[in-house]
Amino acid sequence: MQVRDVMTNEVRTVHSMMRIAEIARLMRDEDIGSVPVAENERLVGIVTDRDLVVRGLADGELLDHMQARDVMSPRVLYCMENEAVEDVLDNMGQQQVRRLPVVDIDKRLVGFVSIGDLSEAADPSKAGESLRSISSRGDG
Repeated sequence: MQVRDVMTNEVRTVHSMMRIAEIARLMRDEDIGSVPVAENERLVGIVTDRDLVVRGLADGELLDHMQARDVMSPRVLYCMENEAVEDVLDNMGQQQVRRLPVVDIDKRLVGFVSIGDLSEAADPSKAGESLRSISSRGDG
């Protein structure tokens, strides 16, 4: 089975200048833990719920003026839509992440996949191994 078979097709993106309060509301309202940051159809970063806390709230700066670019992780990890579910699970375990943007062959954003999405389609032992790897090394 490939990632395209289990990914979420509808993906919300935000611009790097969007205020973090708006991003937090979007994440709350859409019940999502991360949102890709895009400029001119190109991924430039990702904002996770953890980024909002660690890079936003923890610094004690004026939150009203902080934007996505102030808290986003600029290193965007992703997977390809035609990759095998098991391979992506291995990669997620190694990279210690729970969610990944999914891109097509032209590297355009086409979806989002979580370890939960993948675990439903994979061998249960493989999913458990990846999750244990993520949980034992950090939050991801």
